[in-house]
Amino acid sequence: MTAAWIAVLATAAGCYALKLAGLTVPQRLLDRPLPRRFAELVPVALLAGLTAVQAFASGHALHADPARLAGMGAAVVALLARAPFLVVIVAAAGTAAALRALGLG
Repeated sequence: MTAAWIAVLATAAGCYALKLAGLTVPQRLLDRPLPRRFAELVPVALLAGLTAVQAFASGHALHADPARLAGMGAAVVALLARAPFLVVIVAAAGTAAALRALGLG
């Protein structure tokens, strides 16, 4: 087995253990305001960080791709219009694809 597969399996085991740990937290601990607030905000922060990295990074460098940024803008507009999730994804992908087809990305 290669080192890459060992890393994949170790990461999968770690993710499973983390999920299991989250499910076994006693309810009385989650009833307190501070842990509840932490549990509500951490996923938002992680998704925002992932979105920022995917939007502005290209390999090991920061790069502002106009098509990608326009796609994110289209997604924001669709979210503000309370569009269904599938419509948000199609709007973002369609905008980015159209701009790339025009040579702007």
